Amino acid sequence: MTAPVVIIGAGPAGIAAAGVLVEAGVRPVLVDEAPRAGGQIFRQPEPDLLRPAKQLYGFDAARATASFSAAASLESEIDYLPNTQVWGAARGMLHVVNADTAFVQPWSSLIIASGAMDRICPVKGWTAPGVYSLGGAQVALKANASLIGRRVLFAGTGPLLYLVAYQYALAGARVVAVLETGRPRRAWRHLPSLMSGKATFVRGLYYMAALRARGIAIHQGVELVEVMRGADEKVAALSFRHGRRDAILSCNALAIGHGLKAESQIADLIGAEFSFDAGQRQWLPRADLDGRSTIPNVYLAGDGMSVRGSDVAELTGRIAASALLVDAGYAAHPRLSRDRRLVERSARFRRGLDKAFVYPHAQAASLPDEVTVCRCEELTAGAIRQAVLASGETEINRIKAFCRVGMGRCQGRICGPVTAELIAATGGVPIESVGRIRAQAPLKPVPLCELAKGLS
Repeated sequence: MTAPVVIIGAGPAGIAAAGVLVEAGVRPVLVDEAPRAGGQIFRQPEPDLLRPAKQLYGFDAARATASFSAAASLESEIDYLPNTQVWGAARGMLHVVNADTAFVQPWSSLIIASGAMDRICPVKGWTAPGVYSLGGAQVALKANASLIGRRVLFAGTGPLLYLVAYQYALAGARVVAVLETGRPRRAWRHLPSLMSGKATFVRGLYYMAALRARGIAIHQGVELVEVMRGADEKVAALSFRHGRRDAILSCNALAIGHGLKAESQIADLIGAEFSFDAGQRQWLPRADLDGRSTIPNVYLAGDGMSVRGSDVAELTGRIAASALLVDAGYAAHPRLSRDRRLVERSARFRRGLDKAFVYPHAQAASLPDEVTVCRCEELTAGAIRQAVLASGETEINRIKAFCRVGMGRCQGRICGPVTAELIAATGGVPIESVGRIRAQAPLKPVPLCELAKGLS
């Protein structure tokens, strides 16, 4: 019996890929970690917390609704596995677990549309209760109809910073301020690239203007100093430096994020080759223009290949599925040429965003020694520096072996980027020479009782 085509991820890329395959008469297996299709960008609320699409998704309400309709129309034509987590992968098989059991899912061809997650530059005190990532704050609002706090401070950089702050303001939270670590207003030389994003660029300007119209201050060029705790040990304020001025803003919740990073661990486990993307300042799995990875029959799509937003993710999902079909002897999807052109046009906008919203690598490299970097293993910036100096090593997996950084529950997802910056600065080497933390199974924590069910 021939193994099926498997798609990992039911966000815009995964749903689009499934649609193309079904049109060609192929019945794929769609593995989704979430309970309902949509991915992070179109995350659906719990059934008893339904709200109007416009309230949940704003300008993307029509696209979200269309995505849900597409997913619903595919249900009888695909094998959909919600609430199913991929914890290990190898050529021809995925190790997965869901609420019922653990099992092995075989595949003949694989489309990885695993999406992205928050990238965070730590700050002193950032492990205090009440501190969330921007994505976590958005999940609370979309999926659970709840706010992370009533007086919320937003800090970091990137388009998501303004979007989530705007969504919280609409939901009734008091947004204390938006603290931007970059200086996008000074990126005028990149304005033509940003304007090539057209509607997406205009939306970003709208979010900023809407925040200001509500009296919400936006400070750019900020250096975050310390998350301050109250008597209950929860976050109470954030101190920061703005130019020559030191300031403190009180809050009862803080959402922080510095752009997104591709979730590429599954591609790593299967053996795909990676290359360093200087613009996004992260390692990405290599792929050709149609999403073919360096491993036969493994295709990449969406933000898991390169962070470019939900519009491009949908396009790359269709392109990857078409490439799979062509390689299997089917005709190319009729929209392939058009989708390729749209992806190529988006590259200029992406480069503009990378220049306007830069990961604060200088701040990451100069973190005070006492700042916690790897919260799973309770390792500080000083401990990582000491490991580099004592060993003379500057390769991140060697440093991992010496001090356990990245060995905890998140497997380096959170601490990996800043650890690389610390190693590069301490060892005096280029960031790309540090490498990346290699993926290891289990990719995410798996209860032993669930694995035991699969063995019984």
